[in-house]
Amino acid sequence: MNSLKKYIAEFIGTAVLVFMGCGTAMLVGCKADNGCGYILTALAFGLTIVAMAYCIGNISGCHINPAVSLGVLMSGGMKFGEFIAYVISQCIGAFAGAGALSLIFHLGTVKDMTGKIGMGTNGLAGVNGNIWAGLIVEVILTFIFVITILGVTSKKQAHGSFGGLIIGLTLTFVHIFGIGLTGTSVNPARSFGPALVALIRGNSAPIGNLWIFIVAPLVGAALAALVYKFLEKENAK
Repeated sequence: MNSLKKYIAEFIGTAVLVFMGCGTAMLVGCKADNGCGYILTALAFGLTIVAMAYCIGNISGCHINPAVSLGVLMSGGMKFGEFIAYVISQCIGAFAGAGALSLIFHLGTVKDMTGKIGMGTNGLAGVNGNIWAGLIVEVILTFIFVITILGVTSKKQAHGSFGGLIIGLTLTFVHIFGIGLTGTSVNPARSFGPALVALIRGNSAPIGNLWIFIVAPLVGAALAALVYKFLEKENAK
């Protein structure tokens, strides 16, 4: 039963992240000439992490991101079977969150400012369609995000109740930089859910580059786990 509660928590947390983060992007748009749209979207993602951290953090750890779960797995914080269950829960949650947005925007005939049925999906427009640039951006941003999480949640640290705030602010500044380049994924589930819903709604464009926003965050998370494990061991000597 405790495991089931963790998976439900991850489902809820990821659904809320996509609903609030991508929903804000859909409402305000993320054009290069619209700086306030950048800030509002970045804050929406960051503040959602803060809220969910203090809501479900004590239940599931509030990963709500397969890349974070991979970092925790490689750091010895969870077993492989649990990791798979977390990822499945997160992806289903992301799809549910994007589905709710699609329903609201469709029924309310609200204009999606990220493009025709854009659903706040990720893309390479900000890097002129260059795959390698997109991969590098997502690897680096995910590395920064995940290594921060590993440091904040380490038993050797003493951040206490401020951990959720630190992690949320980190996701915010990562988005501020990355939105104009790739829309900022750093989260395979966050990219998967909206892209799948966009495809169902008739927009197949986001699916073409989806693999980038799955592979790059996982690579960035793996590197973060390896580097932090090395640094923590050295620091202990």
